[in-house]
Amino acid sequence: MSSQPLLNTISNGDALLLRPTGEWTAVNAAALEHLFDGIAPQLRDAKALTIDLAELQEIDTLGAWLLEKISRRAAQAGRPAELVGVADRYAGLIDQLRQVNRRKPSGAARGSLLLARLEDIGRATWGAREDLFAFLQMLGALANALLGVLRRPRSLRLTSLVYQIYRVGWQAIPIIGLITFLIGAIIAQQGIFHFRKFGAESYVVDMVGILVLRELGVLIVAIMVAGRSGSAYTAELGSMKMREEIDALSTMDLDPVEVLILPRVIALVVALPILAFLGSMAALYGGGLVAWFYGGMSPTIFIARLHEAVSVTHFEVGIIKAPFMALVIGIVACSEGLRVKGSAESLGRQTTTSVVKSIFCVIVLDGLFAVFFASIGM
Repeated sequence: MSSQPLLNTISNGDALLLRPTGEWTAVNAAALEHLFDGIAPQLRDAKALTIDLAELQEIDTLGAWLLEKISRRAAQAGRPAELVGVADRYAGLIDQLRQVNRRKPSGAARGSLLLARLEDIGRATWGAREDLFAFLQMLGALANALLGVLRRPRSLRLTSLVYQIYRVGWQAIPIIGLITFLIGAIIAQQGIFHFRKFGAESYVVDMVGILVLRELGVLIVAIMVAGRSGSAYTAELGSMKMREEIDALSTMDLDPVEVLILPRVIALVVALPILAFLGSMAALYGGGLVAWFYGGMSPTIFIARLHEAVSVTHFEVGIIKAPFMALVIGIVACSEGLRVKGSAESLGRQTTTSVVKSIFCVIVLDGLFAVFFASIGM
């Protein structure tokens, strides 16, 4: 049977002593609010306040917060309250509530707009530093897991690897082929339309062949894989993190990187070059059809011109970049998945962040490769 809460007050001159008794719990919320309203005038007049909890029978978060409100009301008037007689079983709860909302609200930013922008740049730079550390940490964990698999080949999750290759590679072929086909067709159509003004329609084959095989083919495929498979990796690992499945693997003495992340990253590294090759072929096929129907260039002439304009070097440049892009996509997607907290909002935020970071890293990596291959004459 619950005991009604009471708040006994003892005045000793300008000092006020409060002795709460009974059960200060959520069941008696209405009575507790009435007690708080009744004591408010005395809090304004008291020069010193002491709250003695020795006779308190029961207290929960609501009751502890009400006592904290009394303490803060007195502190606002310049008279800090002293709590005595706190039972050991309630000390942790009361200490936790005393830390709530202690930070002063930050006022509106004042001063120079330039300083505010510099502050934003500094915060973004610090965030990029943390992202770099997370990337390097995941890269090191992957390297460690790969060395473990090389020492013990039977530890490789072959079933998981084949399944991930099926998901990332085989199931992505239709959409990759369709998008790259359309991109190749659009490039050819625009090239023919503009080159026709100069009587140079035949150079469209050079443009389509070199652009697709060297740059656009692998870049478009990598961006699509980052949006399709990278986001899926982040969502899957984030859901596992929220359900504490990754912690369960660690409890069972299993390495989550070796069990969950390594098969996914290897699947990307294997599948992306194949998808890049198929996407490049689809783009060339789309460009050839447009050159035939829109530009009046027969397939025989298109293939012959393509054979003259494109060398194996252009194809090698594009394919060499694919595994590195796949590795970057896999590391970013998996590291963002492991950074998911315990809410659906965090899962959605990290999934979006994963896609944006992956696409950004892929484009930057493509630019670095372009400079590198140009410097060595490829």
